[in-house]
Amino acid sequence: MFSRKAQSISPSPTLTIDAKAKQLKKEGVDVIGFGAGEPDFETPAHIKEAAVRAIEAGFTRYTPVAGIPELLEAVSQKLQKDNGLAYEPRNIVVANGAKHALCNALAALLNPGDEVVIPAPYWVSYPEMVKINDGVPVVIQTKKENNFCPSPEDLKQALTPKTKAIIINSPGNPTGQVYSKEQLQAIADFAVQHNLFVIADEIYEKLIYGDSEHVSIASLGEEIKKRTVLVNGVSKTYAMTGWRIGYSASTAEIAKIMSSIQSHATSHANSIAQKAAVAALTGPQDCVQEMKEAFDARRKTMVGKIRSIPGLSCIEPQGAFYLFVDVSSTFGRAYNGRTVNSSDDFAAALLEEKQVAVVPGTGFGAPDYIRLSYALATEQMLKGLERIAAFVRALA
Repeated sequence: MFSRKAQSISPSPTLTIDAKAKQLKKEGVDVIGFGAGEPDFETPAHIKEAAVRAIEAGFTRYTPVAGIPELLEAVSQKLQKDNGLAYEPRNIVVANGAKHALCNALAALLNPGDEVVIPAPYWVSYPEMVKINDGVPVVIQTKKENNFCPSPEDLKQALTPKTKAIIINSPGNPTGQVYSKEQLQAIADFAVQHNLFVIADEIYEKLIYGDSEHVSIASLGEEIKKRTVLVNGVSKTYAMTGWRIGYSASTAEIAKIMSSIQSHATSHANSIAQKAAVAALTGPQDCVQEMKEAFDARRKTMVGKIRSIPGLSCIEPQGAFYLFVDVSSTFGRAYNGRTVNSSDDFAAALLEEKQVAVVPGTGFGAPDYIRLSYALATEQMLKGLERIAAFVRALA
């Protein structure tokens, strides 16, 4: 009766967990949620003020589908300054969040049956987005020893005559790992050799810690640039998740197709939010540094605490605001007679018994792991980590 394709799409487990935690809080339960993929900071004042000015000026009507000229120019300048990439406004399409930009890219590139290589652990929406756009997700497993980056050998094993594109995400969700320039070069060489597209999700670009450095794969030469659709946005960097402004940069030919698709799906992104995004990209950037320093301090605290809990292990994240924790050593053990046989069991028991919400790794293609976000206040984070430690210690 209903669309078979639509019914094959799984709901986002991260949003499901977050919604459940918020509902329990609403019911008066003292829940600590590690599931949210959004900064806990307020949108900076100068950005909100730009939105207010836009409303007061009556900037509430339709805009060009691909974005207002000043935002396209701001994105163009940002890409040149931060990434060494020369994109003209005609190469850029502003969308309703980076998630929408990713969907636009897949819609523009895929024909029915085309395969898209997705390294696991992956962000939960990638496989579903590919399926929505009549593609076939091909998941390849990566190794933590290789900071969860796919090697050319991994990619070669997944290659078939139907392979059309590779999705990469650095800094990555859920692992927090950052691909090195050498690793990106290897992926670029593979894509060029086999005439594949690369969809590069760079939404966490500004949230990088220590000596790690972000490199855009499109900056590694004209050949890979022609095959890359770069996706970014203002949600994570400027604590603007609810404003829904993302963007893509690609060849003018691909951008024209994406703009055409968007014109029928949503028209343009929110006019007021576009004005706010201009202020975000062109205004003072000290707010970004302040948020990053706070995340960095929480990152170090969380890593130290998790590593002190017998049975849990993790790789220190280099970017984003997530910690990916291996809980497989707890499998087969029980809490109050309730056996933990998977990360789903671990997360369900932890929420019910200790009122702590985490995201199981199943939705990320990594069933031995859970994801913890450190985008929450330090006091709450420490309280939640104590509960996790108590839960693990009580497993028998």
